[in-house]
Amino acid sequence: MNILIVEDEPGIVDFLKQGLEEESYNVSVAYEGRSGLTMAMEGHLDLIILDWMVPGVSGIEICRQVRKNDLSTPIIFLTAKDTVDETVFGLQAGANDYIKKPFHFAELLERIKVQLRSRTESETSYHVGPIVLNPSTHQVFKSDKEIKLTLKEFSLLEYLMKNKDRVCTRARILDHVWDINYGYDTGVIDVYINALRKKLDLTNEDYIQTIRGVGYLIKNQ
Repeated sequence: MNILIVEDEPGIVDFLKQGLEEESYNVSVAYEGRSGLTMAMEGHLDLIILDWMVPGVSGIEICRQVRKNDLSTPIIFLTAKDTVDETVFGLQAGANDYIKKPFHFAELLERIKVQLRSRTESETSYHVGPIVLNPSTHQVFKSDKEIKLTLKEFSLLEYLMKNKDRVCTRARILDHVWDINYGYDTGVIDVYINALRKKLDLTNEDYIQTIRGVGYLIKNQ
């Protein structure tokens, strides 16, 4: 796991670098904002530890630029800025977490683990036969060929694949995919199921199975 530290206090940098490397993380360091921004924008990072008050480009601006460029790298602010308003401001800029100095390394380490675990879980791909769905990139492939879906088609397929080998009732599908209650016309589900089967080039019961009077089930053949 690759972690970037953007911090201008050498003592804190040395302390963090040693502790994180002892936990088997690969650590790179920027002592000022411009190089920190460059390193952050290059990608290939699993997490960024960011001080607000660094020379050159501020930590807030680094965070904003990372998010502006659609980089999802987790960012933890580690800063002496400690008011509620400053914390909210940092989170609104795109940070995932905010820790105030002075800090305990054990707490920082656990928060790092939480962010890395959340990122790993969000990047989980779902597989059913030759069909692969990647929530983080919002892509669907069948036998390595990308299948273009609408947002609602993608949401429906994602829900079915998350619940592979379990019957998804019409009520639950409406609740999770359409965010409406069962009083709505459930015929819309059939329309989208048919569209999915057509785009994925499936026969009526190939992977997506109809459980009559109940709902749908997706499973490997």
